[in-house]
Amino acid sequence: MPTPARLVDAPTLEYYLAVSARSPIAVRLVLGHLLRSLRKEAGIGAEAAGKYIRSSEAKICRMELAQVTCKHDDVMDLLGFYNVTDLDVLSHFAEMVRISRQPGWWQRFDGVLPDWAGKLIGLQEAASIIRTYEVQLVPGLLQTPAYTEAVVRHAYPLASPEEVAARVELRRIRQDVLSREEPPRLWAVLDEAVLRRPMGGAQVMREQLEHLNKMSQLGHVTVQIAPFDRPGCIAGGFPITHLRFDLPALADVVYLEQLRDAEYVAKPEQTQYYRSVLDGLAHSALSPQESIDLIDASIGYPLA
Repeated sequence: MPTPARLVDAPTLEYYLAVSARSPIAVRLVLGHLLRSLRKEAGIGAEAAGKYIRSSEAKICRMELAQVTCKHDDVMDLLGFYNVTDLDVLSHFAEMVRISRQPGWWQRFDGVLPDWAGKLIGLQEAASIIRTYEVQLVPGLLQTPAYTEAVVRHAYPLASPEEVAARVELRRIRQDVLSREEPPRLWAVLDEAVLRRPMGGAQVMREQLEHLNKMSQLGHVTVQIAPFDRPGCIAGGFPITHLRFDLPALADVVYLEQLRDAEYVAKPEQTQYYRSVLDGLAHSALSPQESIDLIDASIGYPLA
C-alpha cells in the first residue's frame, strides 16, 4: 500500500502554477517532475505505474520527462495510485494538465520554426535568468528587426519574402519577454567579432550596435564583450545558453544550438560545467561598463 504523499500541498502547487503558467512547456516539465517525485515517494516502480493506467513503463518515463503531453485521466489515476487525495491538490494538478496541453503562441509559426526551437522559447518564457555566450551574432533577444532580417536572408537565401517576414516577426515577439512586467535577467557575453561583422551592411550594423548599447543599460540586461586580446575569452567557438528558474521543480537547462539541430542538456553535472564555462567567460571579458564603452566606440568603427 503506498505511503501518504507529502511532497506537494495546495499552496506549493499554487506557487508553481503562478510562476510557470506563462509557458505550457514549463508547466509540462513541472508536472513531470512532480509525478516522478510522488511515484518515488510512494515506493512505486515505473512499470507498476504504467500497468495501473493500462499502459507501459516507457509511457510513464515519457510523462515524467515531459516528452509527451499528459492526459487528464492518466494523471488523476496516477495521483490516486500514489495516494494523493486532497481535493485542492487534485484541482491544481488538473489545472496544470490543462495548461500543459495548450499550444504555445509560437506554434502559429510552425511553418518557419524548427521542431527543436519551440522548447527554447517556452523555457525562456519561464526562466528567471538567461545567460548566453555568442561567438558570431548578436543574441536573438537583442537584435533589431533589420539585423534579424539580414541574419535570416543569410541563413535562408531561398526563403520567400513571406517566410522572411514571418521569421523576423517570430523573433520580435520572442523579445517581448524582456519588456514584460517581471522580465528575466539576461546576461550576455559576446565575442568581439560580433561587433565587427557588418551583418546587413554598415547602416544596419550601426543601428544594431546603438540598440545593443541601449539594451545593455537596462537594469535587467547585462552585456559583456569578450575582446580579441584576452586569451581567457575562448569557449570552443560555439554559442551557449543557460537557463535558470525560480522553481525548485525545474532544474537548470543548457541549450546548445548547431547548424540544423540543437541539444538540450539537463543533467546537473553537465549544466554545472557549462555554468562554470560562462562564469569563466564573464570573469575574463570586459566589465559591463567597459563593454558599453567599446560598443559605443564601435558605432563609429569602419564597418564597410
